[in-house]
Amino acid sequence: MRIVSLLPSATEIVCALGLTDALVGVSHDCDYPPEIRGKPVLSEAVVTPDLTSPAVDAQIRGHLHTGKSVYHLDGAELARLRPDLILTQELCAVCAPSYTLVTQAARMLDAETRIVSLEPHGLFDILENIVLVGELTGRQAEARALAGALRARIERVRERVAGRSVVRAACLEWLDPIYAAGHWIPEMVAVAGGRDVLGRPRAPSFVVEWETVRAAAPDEIVLRPCGFDVARTRAEIRLLTARDGCADLVAVRAGRVYLTDGSSYFSRPGPRIVDGVAILAAALHPEVFGHSIAPDMLDHL
Repeated sequence: MRIVSLLPSATEIVCALGLTDALVGVSHDCDYPPEIRGKPVLSEAVVTPDLTSPAVDAQIRGHLHTGKSVYHLDGAELARLRPDLILTQELCAVCAPSYTLVTQAARMLDAETRIVSLEPHGLFDILENIVLVGELTGRQAEARALAGALRARIERVRERVAGRSVVRAACLEWLDPIYAAGHWIPEMVAVAGGRDVLGRPRAPSFVVEWETVRAAAPDEIVLRPCGFDVARTRAEIRLLTARDGCADLVAVRAGRVYLTDGSSYFSRPGPRIVDGVAILAAALHPEVFGHSIAPDMLDHL
């Protein structure tokens, strides 16, 4: 089988199922595992990494407002690679090339090429997607075993925080404008022994006013900007700390503001999402998990 993955999480799933060699093309955002380096890259984003958060948001909003995609897809290269299976998504127009864009680019392909859109909305939907990819690729047993192992890890975290006080947390997905979390993030927070005071389970992330964050008075703030690692988040931290009244927030006064690698462990609905659950548990309940998480995964403000 010849597989093209235009979604970082799908790339991680394919590789976790032992199909790295079957992967003939990836997106520009696919950077894990390291074994995929050198694979043909089929997409390009209209925004560049050097832009600030407000500039990224403005440029993306401009494209979406005019009906344009925020990605370019190399249809000629896609045709040359002759994939049997293309994995993409329709969940978020910002996260990866959309199903619609892919189907347009795939018009030159053989009619038997299968295009599959992965659409997880909650935490356990992600495990179901792993099983689905296994079924599509003939790796059913491996996929069920992987999903089972990930589910067991989730339940172990849940058991370790059971009976402890629920921490009121605000998980922020972007710093300017401020986005509250959606989809699987509030469920991850709940498993880790908290309650997301702003997020909406199984729904898209959304813009919130700064006064809404202040009024929520979270006991803890977890920063996980989509596409950012800890270092990039720290580089733009003043977008949060310079806001009026930030220093007076309960979480800030208590020293409970955490920076995380949102790109690797929260934004991508793949196997490493369970590492994200463990990261949240370590932030919300350090008395249980101690300092078992590396600073490049979780760090203090």
